[in-house]
Amino acid sequence: MMDKKTEATDLVIEYHCETKHHYNRYARSLGVMDWKNQPKPFRHYDGAAQIALSHGDESTGPLYSDLFTGKVPPEKVNHTSISQFFYNSMALSAWKKVPGGNTWPLRVNPSSGNLHPTESYLLIGGQASSVIENGLYHYLPVHHALEKRRAFDPAHWAMIEQQIPPNGFLVGLSSIYWRETWKYGERGFRYCQHDVGHAIGALVISAGTLGWRAEVVDTLNSEGLDLILGCDSQQGVEAEHGDCLMVIFPDLTSLKPERTALHFDQDFMRALKEMPCLGKENILSEAHHDWPIIETVSTASRKKEAGLREEECFSQEHPKPFFSPASEKTARQMIRQRRSAVAMDGRTEWARSHFYALMQPLQAHHPSGFFAALPWAPQISLLLYVHRVTGLDPGLYLLLRDAPHEHLLKKNLSTDFLWQIPEACPNDVNLYLLLPHDVREISKQQCCGQDIAADGIFSLGMLAHFAPMIREKGPHMYPRLFWEAGMIGQLLYLEAEAAGLQGTGIGCFFDDAVHDLLGIQDQSWQSLYHFTVGGPKHDERLQTLSAYHHLQP
Repeated sequence: MMDKKTEATDLVIEYHCETKHHYNRYARSLGVMDWKNQPKPFRHYDGAAQIALSHGDESTGPLYSDLFTGKVPPEKVNHTSISQFFYNSMALSAWKKVPGGNTWPLRVNPSSGNLHPTESYLLIGGQASSVIENGLYHYLPVHHALEKRRAFDPAHWAMIEQQIPPNGFLVGLSSIYWRETWKYGERGFRYCQHDVGHAIGALVISAGTLGWRAEVVDTLNSEGLDLILGCDSQQGVEAEHGDCLMVIFPDLTSLKPERTALHFDQDFMRALKEMPCLGKENILSEAHHDWPIIETVSTASRKKEAGLREEECFSQEHPKPFFSPASEKTARQMIRQRRSAVAMDGRTEWARSHFYALMQPLQAHHPSGFFAALPWAPQISLLLYVHRVTGLDPGLYLLLRDAPHEHLLKKNLSTDFLWQIPEACPNDVNLYLLLPHDVREISKQQCCGQDIAADGIFSLGMLAHFAPMIREKGPHMYPRLFWEAGMIGQLLYLEAEAAGLQGTGIGCFFDDAVHDLLGIQDQSWQSLYHFTVGGPKHDERLQTLSAYHHLQP
């Protein structure tokens, strides 16, 4: 008889295969836009008290090029810094308007189709201000406010406080799958998960602007996480599903060699169940289309056991500088000006030295410490389609983000590839030329015929060590692979912006066409997410409005 772990693992791998796009068919979705039932863009809790946050000042703070130097002085944890933390991670960044037509919001954290399935929460003691008491708060981006969901008595907060850094606090993330499945159908679960990765990356970067450090805490099981975030009682298609907790270190001197671990006894969890949450979640749509496979993969990929396996832990060093294109803009300006390109100009070229410099912080163990926020060994390397880098042959390249990937990929990729180190490549960039060739048309075809994949400077596919790793570690690692991909995407977004370029994630691609190109004949490695960087083409017809103009008297 098959054990439950094996059965759940088979289900998540089956889901992944069932939701691949193919040249002769796309993954199942409605195929039309059901505008009548488009989800409302913001989750809020009716009856929950709101605490207004102050709006950020983009002209102050460190330069983007100074992030992760370890020299940004830490801000005190107070109402202003908590406000700034969310303002530069999960808040609105602008509104777009069609003259005489529709208006829609943009956010600091990117999302597939600008649908934003990711909700964020604050768990904090009374150190921030007199108005932010011990408790759980939902962040409401449209008002830049906190909604109070639960009050902790001193004894319960003490149990949390003793397990996190001094003056530290927690941030939680959850997903509403309906936001993505409304448009993308069965593939929507994938997009929710790399949006979690975008949010993790956005929170890590925002923490850095305050001289803080953020890391994912992955020691609770899914049942415990849902309970902590107050979404355990939600039912139906619009329910939130807990994804992860992050711990925020407000003082880098409190960093420890071991990762933060949260463990709560049965008495604490029972007390939480008896502690009612405040407010009732709003209804997002009048009617829904149900996709049963979403519930199947969600259930199968839940983390059943608490704790981390020993080999998944690794120590952290204090952050060190990493290269970023020279810019006089503050990090907060760069973060809030980030946009997803809708088209590339097909002309912009980039110097080889700049391209190499961009590859450096993408290495998993780069001393910036950006990817140290994740508590597992790196699982993703990058397949690059290079189009317009001066001094570098157009073609297929592979960036190995972690040394063990070289042996595994050489074993699984076609033996026809060159594996040649390109000219003048720095020693700390593990880049290999596989095939010199004009790959613009290949890149476009594999990304569902989208010009944007061919018209940029380069595009890439994120190759994850897939079935062997999921079978070894457990099915809960399936969504976590997408989190890692989303973090890579978030860093690419910001680095492109800092270089005067733009990037955009590409969720529509023909999965197995990518694998066929590489000669991958099994599920050992799978492409999870594509991305492109280049010179953007702007739609001059659109007007831009300030992020919170709607709150002004």
